[in-house]
Amino acid sequence: MALQVGIVGLPNVGKSTLFNAITNSKVEAANYPFATIEPNVGVVEVPDKRLDRLKEIFGSKKRVATTIEFVDIAGLIAGASKGEGLGNAFLANIRETNAICQVVRCFDNKDITHVEGSVDPIRDIEIINLELMLADEATIKKRIERIAAKVRSNDKLSKEENDVLLKCKTHLENNLMLNSLTLTEEETKVLQGFQLLTSKPFIYVVNVNDDEISIDNDYVKKVQEYASKQGFKVVKISAKIEEDLSEADEEERLAFLHELGADQTGLESLIQAAYETLGLQTYFTAGPQEAHSWQFKKGMTAPQAAGIIHTDFEKGFIKADVYNVKDLFELGTEKAVKENGKMRLEGKQYIMQDGDVCFFKFNV
Repeated sequence: MALQVGIVGLPNVGKSTLFNAITNSKVEAANYPFATIEPNVGVVEVPDKRLDRLKEIFGSKKRVATTIEFVDIAGLIAGASKGEGLGNAFLANIRETNAICQVVRCFDNKDITHVEGSVDPIRDIEIINLELMLADEATIKKRIERIAAKVRSNDKLSKEENDVLLKCKTHLENNLMLNSLTLTEEETKVLQGFQLLTSKPFIYVVNVNDDEISIDNDYVKKVQEYASKQGFKVVKISAKIEEDLSEADEEERLAFLHELGADQTGLESLIQAAYETLGLQTYFTAGPQEAHSWQFKKGMTAPQAAGIIHTDFEKGFIKADVYNVKDLFELGTEKAVKENGKMRLEGKQYIMQDGDVCFFKFNV
């Protein structure tokens, strides 16, 4: 279950610099629009100190962290949904993502041009959001036209689909994104295959100058107010600082963070926001060969979580030995966990918890 987050925004807001930093790769970052003309995908580990501790306790030969994929999309501009700039081709790349991370410029710098001629984060957000809404509207309109004949012939499933699509179309025409539309479970299932852009959760990443990372300037405050009304998170970063941190070794990185008065990088804050936004948690498997972290959706049962490792684990699930890393860290060894009654044998109805360490028993 690969978590994928699309990075979008206007040209020259710091998207590619941020992408370079979080993936420590070197895609082109230039001071002109459309420097990024292919979607760049970077895979990074989800940082989790608990995994390092597990490796130490079990003497594991290797550690395998769960990952997150960041997809850097070429800068969108007004008219993208109609083919302006690099147009619709790049909107298709965002459809595959679980969430959309919109990078917003919240700094003044006369040496870095702005495609709209001035810095105005709310205007920039609304330009991007409008293009995504127009793209969704076009998708919905095309589908309504395609099923029109079946609707006229009173095909039950087509009529149900048409009703949901019309509900979405009206919402978009009222200049509202689909992630603000209340849908039933059945209606949500109808829409799943369309991968509508504005139905996804958003995270707003405000990019500030490196000397403003410890304060909230007026631009940042406006974005925070805007996002709070939508119920979405805001992560403040300096793309330049993140790039510097990505090139530093562990000791330099910790010293740099201490100097900034921060306990984690912007990337770590972004991953944390993505996890919370998507309702994700982490469980672990560990032994002499490897210590491994796995991401799962909050509310998953033990068999569903086991299926993340391999589908056979879910199909043939019998039981699972389960305990929490907190108990292991407190007691020191797995043997002590057992002796203190902290290890449990759980069945198919068990709801997984963040920090669970599991040994799955299955029969194919």
